[in-house]
Amino acid sequence: MTMSERKIIELETGWEFMQKGITKLKNILEGIPEQQFNSEEYIMLYTTIYNMCTQKPPQDYSQQLYDRYRDSFEEYITSMVLPALREKHDEFMLRELVKRWGNHKIMVRWLSRFFNYLDRYFIARRSLPALNEVGLMCFRDLVYQEIKNNVRDAVITLIDREREGEQIDRALLKNVLGIFVEIGMGNMDAYENDFESAMLDDTASYYSRKAASWILEDSCPDYMLKAEECLKREKERVSHYLHSSSEQKLLEKVQNELLSQYESQLLEKEHSGCHALLRDDKVDDLSRMYRLFCRIPKGLEPVAQIFKQHVTGEGTSLVKHAEDAASNKKAEKKDVVGAQEQAFVRKVIELHDKYLQYVNECFMNHSLFHKALKEAFEVFCNKGVAGSTSAELLATFCDNILKKGGSEKLSDEDIEDTLEKVVKLLAYISDKDLFAEFYRKKLARRLLFDKSANDDHERSILTKLKQQCGGQFTSKMEGMVTDLTLARENQTNFEEYLNDNPLAHPGIDLTVTVLTTGFWPSYKSFDLNLPAEMVKCVEVFKEFYQTKTKHRKLTWIYSLGTCNIIGKFDPKPMELIVTTYQIPLPPVDEKKKVIEDVDKDRRYAIDASIVRIMKSRKVLSHQQLVMECVEQLGRMFKPDFKAIKKRIEDLITREYLERDKDNPNMFRYLA
Repeated sequence: MTMSERKIIELETGWEFMQKGITKLKNILEGIPEQQFNSEEYIMLYTTIYNMCTQKPPQDYSQQLYDRYRDSFEEYITSMVLPALREKHDEFMLRELVKRWGNHKIMVRWLSRFFNYLDRYFIARRSLPALNEVGLMCFRDLVYQEIKNNVRDAVITLIDREREGEQIDRALLKNVLGIFVEIGMGNMDAYENDFESAMLDDTASYYSRKAASWILEDSCPDYMLKAEECLKREKERVSHYLHSSSEQKLLEKVQNELLSQYESQLLEKEHSGCHALLRDDKVDDLSRMYRLFCRIPKGLEPVAQIFKQHVTGEGTSLVKHAEDAASNKKAEKKDVVGAQEQAFVRKVIELHDKYLQYVNECFMNHSLFHKALKEAFEVFCNKGVAGSTSAELLATFCDNILKKGGSEKLSDEDIEDTLEKVVKLLAYISDKDLFAEFYRKKLARRLLFDKSANDDHERSILTKLKQQCGGQFTSKMEGMVTDLTLARENQTNFEEYLNDNPLAHPGIDLTVTVLTTGFWPSYKSFDLNLPAEMVKCVEVFKEFYQTKTKHRKLTWIYSLGTCNIIGKFDPKPMELIVTTYQIPLPPVDEKKKVIEDVDKDRRYAIDASIVRIMKSRKVLSHQQLVMECVEQLGRMFKPDFKAIKKRIEDLITREYLERDKDNPNMFRYLA
């Protein structure tokens, strides 16, 4: 049948037929007994719309059918949906809303199928809202706009009841809040503006009331337990019925009210705040404190500050205790300072172990707490004990571990572990160059007098020091260890030389250790009136050494030599071990010598630093030069401002620098 032969369907006739189908659909939705649509009915309804839209004007009723499609929804909503919602309240209203929204979506789905031809051609050509969209807009404009505030308030009331421990129908809330999302038709404006903002304000008020009462009633640990539990429950709330986009905003509200607003009061609670938790080693509570306050901006800074104060206090107390103990021993004239110093360093290591573990475990390795620990240890690690600097104490402690017969009896593994910890402590000491010089003096003794317990440990600590302080720091020490290895080879070669030249043998067993001057501490050398036998020994070794090298001069340090003499006494001979000659130097002189040597090295280091800076910058102010110099040298020692000023004056005298004629605070480099 062609279109011209097809019977024209007038608007009212066709609409009367469509109304029957729409009424049947409404009855099904309202629960009135009706047969479901069969395929024949569906095709008839679809075809009626198709025919009425494809008739020639003025019988093309597309616009009228599009309008009546919308009117069908409006009539149903006005007559059935709104009255049903208006007579219900609170939770009952929410249930009715969920049911009505579900029904409405079914109605939209069926009617948009009946009227589908409009969607395909008429709507597409006119750029009108699609059928599905029109259906949802009707519900939004007539139902949602009227009841959204009541729905929002009912939902928030249920949420607050759940916060107070009541069981609520979470599935109902999930469905209701799904309507807020769906009604936005692709954006979240309705959910955010009509529900979320009010819910967040209510959350803030709720937790503000709770916090105000808990902060007065609870200890810091109890308060934190409650706060952590609240945050956990709010997170669960999101997973059960709130939209996932609310999670961060919701948690921030709770954190602000429970944590940000009361942080200082909470941390400073007299008997249970952060100080008390550190004092009483409450590691679980400290971990919880970290977990909570790492969530809020700058929340960890006050915790790290209290941690720093606590560690500083603990360390300063150790120093005072060691000072008092040293004073008491001095008063009692007991010479046990060495043991006191060892015990002090051991306690500082234990303190560092303890709080480093706190940083790693309670405070999750956070850089703020590493910084706090470093700054705390720098305060008390640079205080001396009983007239000895920390640099000297650490060097002595190492010496006791590394020398034969030292007071520390440890396994190889424990020695390695302890040396590792000493090197970590060295990072906090400003006079690293002083440590290096004391260590070098003690290393020299261990090596020259065969007092070193283990070569591997000696090399191991040098490797650790090199990693911590750089190659320049350990170059002389490494040279000393290498010298001893070469000296042993040299001695073997000397003995082979004597075997090959029996006439050259001096008749006395002679062991010579050849050292490189630049690596070792400086030792005074005196000429001695040696016995003829020993003069011959010296001459023989010189001849041997010249076969090895022509360009090196040997300087004999008799003060470091030993001599084994067999004394023929009655009833039996005795072996005596004496120094080549004895120059007993009391420890205070040696300490003085170390400090003098370090001071001299520092003068050279400051000179070199100033020249390097000025060579690069050409012109610089006094203040800038001093600051850059301090920064350059800070890794090894803390240069004194007066010392820098003195070195600048000296360099001006020596014509490395000059003052600016117009501004005496400016310096110029003289090439």
